Amino acid sequence: MGAEVTQVSAFTAVLAHALCLAGLAAAHSLAGRGALLSDPAHALRLLVVCEAPLVIVVFSLLRRDPKRCSFLKAAARGLLGLPIGAFLNAFGAIVLGAPVGIKYWIATTYWSCLMSLFTFVPAACVFGASKVDWQNVLSHSIYGTSSNVADYMISAPSHGAVIGAWLGAWPMPLDWERPWQEWPICVTYGAIAGHVIGMLVSLILIVAHKRRVRVKAD
Repeated sequence: MGAEVTQVSAFTAVLAHALCLAGLAAAHSLAGRGALLSDPAHALRLLVVCEAPLVIVVFSLLRRDPKRCSFLKAAARGLLGLPIGAFLNAFGAIVLGAPVGIKYWIATTYWSCLMSLFTFVPAACVFGASKVDWQNVLSHSIYGTSSNVADYMISAPSHGAVIGAWLGAWPMPLDWERPWQEWPICVTYGAIAGHVIGMLVSLILIVAHKRRVRVKAD
């Protein structure tokens, strides 16, 4: 027998994204305005601390097969996925040119954890080690074709964060000598902006999917 897919409503998707946004807003409030510029490691640490519990709880509740996978098991998968995803994000960033050195390693660690929360942890909570589900959610082919709302909730914000971080890295090598060009400040701004835009895109896709389902039913 296949896994029983949790049915997610559009309202639940909005609420889930709102809770995750609340974590980012809380971290920004605690850190204070301009904290990412003045002390990137401290600001990123607050982002991770505030965002991690919300992301793990929200997506553990949306786990793919609730009858076979308990909430605690899904949460454990998210906790395990956090350092794994952080390692992969840090490795990818370094390969693409992120600076390596004692000066940067703390900020890089927290940045990679934040990226893991944006990209890796939600899928770990929902899908576990399902290779097929991971391939589907990481592929652009799900857009407009997936019948599962959770796929859009995971895929679009994840892709948005990666694209945003990549675009945010463009000003780094330019000789403008601006404080925000330092690693990983502009990359963090780009990742957060891309992640939030991805959330909005996912909600649009979810509404469009719900309308298609109603039209077919009629």
